[in-house]
Amino acid sequence: MNTPLADRLRPQTLEDVVGQRHLLAHDKALRRIIEGGKIPNLIFYGPSGVGKTTVARIIAERSDMRLHKLNGTTASTADIKQVIAEVGTLAGAGGILLYLDEIQYFTKKQQQTLLEHIENGNVTLIASTTENPYFYVYGALLSRSTVFEFKPVDIADVEKAVERGFAFLEQEQGLTVSVEEGVALRIARLSGGDVRKSINMVELSVLSASPDETGTLCVTNELVAQLGTKTALKYDREGDEHYDLLSAFQKSMRGSDPNAAIHYLARLLEAGDLPSACRRLMVCAAEDVGLAYPHILPIVKAAVDMALQVGMPEARIPLADAVILVCQSPKSNSAYLALDAATADIRAGKSGPFPRQLQNKHYDGEDAVVKGQHYLYPHSFEGHWVEQQYLPDVLKNTVYYTPGDNKTEQGFAAYWQAVKSRRK
Repeated sequence: MNTPLADRLRPQTLEDVVGQRHLLAHDKALRRIIEGGKIPNLIFYGPSGVGKTTVARIIAERSDMRLHKLNGTTASTADIKQVIAEVGTLAGAGGILLYLDEIQYFTKKQQQTLLEHIENGNVTLIASTTENPYFYVYGALLSRSTVFEFKPVDIADVEKAVERGFAFLEQEQGLTVSVEEGVALRIARLSGGDVRKSINMVELSVLSASPDETGTLCVTNELVAQLGTKTALKYDREGDEHYDLLSAFQKSMRGSDPNAAIHYLARLLEAGDLPSACRRLMVCAAEDVGLAYPHILPIVKAAVDMALQVGMPEARIPLADAVILVCQSPKSNSAYLALDAATADIRAGKSGPFPRQLQNKHYDGEDAVVKGQHYLYPHSFEGHWVEQQYLPDVLKNTVYYTPGDNKTEQGFAAYWQAVKSRRK
């Protein structure tokens, strides 16, 4: 039988759907919509293998509408027109329900082709996407649809689905399968919340299991470990998962949590994304540690250079050192905030001409009211500082930088306060 086990086991009712209780419990909005029988345009958003297609199919089977299924990766504008051609025909008399999987791969033009018929109610759309629909779905289409987010399934729920999968295979194929304790939990964890992946791994483990002297197929933890190398890792360098992982990595370093930061570093490296790990590490050192420990910049840069030079797997070592150093270092974003504030003024048009004493030219035009540059060379004064205006007139006395509450910046602040107070 070539049909994957996950498809043969696909739930037939909402009660059979694994997880998604936040959407499908009896008191939840999507459940009430489905049971009400009047189906609006829906967009299901969430990772692969968590029930989006299953729920869409159950909705279609409960309705009296003509069902069409298209996949955004393969469907063309001609396919859309073929669906629309049934509007007003006997086949589409009860309405047309279009299930469009992976809508993020549809071009704007293809989505616009659907818009008129969705707007007037001739076609009801149920679309699914693994990417954020607010970025990938045409705005006019999105505004006419209700978005429901599907989430990764809890490990405990996936484990129950795995156990059902083994039982189903035994009954379907007349097999005797011995499942070692801990196997179901291991498969559930390796699935990363993807029920389809976990069920298909059940089938793979049975197909590759060795029979004992009685003919019983023995599925062991060792076998699952061999089959499951890196299967738990969900990663798409162009999708939400990529940016979520990078965000979690940097926020964990910023939050001074070395355990979480090392976890996310390991995920990046297991996915083979060494460049992204290096970039975020250097950014975090500058943005989040910054002036609280200025020496961290050359240290992290040296660790990144070493990692890129030696390559994997040894690159893991200097990067782990640098990540933990960033986590454990004092934090300050004072320079980052100062630059943001200055940039905001520039974008608001607050710039103005350079003060005369800072200009590069050393002569005055005939229209100059005050002749002479009058630049004061700081090194000629005690403490290498002298008071003079550096900002343009429109920004005179503006303060962008406020020292952080760390030893390094407070030390610098105290030093300059002492120098400046002696000069006044």
